[in-house]
This record gives sequence, structure tokens and C-alpha cells, in this order.
Amino acid sequence: MIGYITLGTNNIDKAAEFYDTLLGEMGAKRMMEADTFIAWNTGPGQPGVSIIKPNDGNAATVGNGVMVAIACDKPETVDKMYKKAIELGAKDEGPAGPRGDSFYAGYFRDIDGNKLNFFCMT
Repeated sequence: MIGYITLGTNNIDKAAEFYDTLLGEMGAKRMMEADTFIAWNTGPGQPGVSIIKPNDGNAATVGNGVMVAIACDKPETVDKMYKKAIELGAKDEGPAGPRGDSFYAGYFRDIDGNKLNFFCMT
């Protein structure tokens, strides 16, 4: 199972502000950080999301076809989190709503262009 996801950033301070606010809506807090890396989760043993300046010194770029899906408990939480991401400057990649009979998700790109979604099974 997934332990954590790492997303590249070219502006760690701006990305940290975005994720502190966005993931804070779910109760996530910083669990680890250094000059070039910050990770959040909702508690010990829970999966995490992290940002990093690439170790090789090159610019962070978006992976084509790569997406991070963050689980939520219910559609209302998906709606809330998707809306918050957009308020914080994320770009819409598919508004929150049902996808098929039992999947509910909202897709967006963060301020660095990384694609994510908030989802739940209904």
C-alpha cells in the first residue's frame, strides 16, 4: 500500500503554504521537514503527501499521466476539499461529482501543475 506521495516543486515556500492550508482542511499536519522537503499526514502510520525540490538540482516538472488521489470519507468532503484547492489557486481538471455508480471525485492541478484528486467510494 501507499506510504506517501512526493510532488516536485520549484517554490517550496509557496507550495508549503498551499498544502499547509489545503491539507489542514483534512486535519493533516507537517510530520517531517527539511530545507528542501516537507511531508504531511493525518496521524502516525497514515499515508502522507510531500513536496520536494528535486535532488538533482534540475527544475521540477509534471509527470504526464501521473496523478495523486487523496481519499475522503464522503462526497461532501470531496466537494469541500476540491473547492478549497481551487480557492488556493489550483486549476480545475474536472469538477467534483459522480463518476459512474460508486466513485465520486474532483480533479485539479496544484500551483506547480501536479495533478491530484480528492475522491471517495459511494
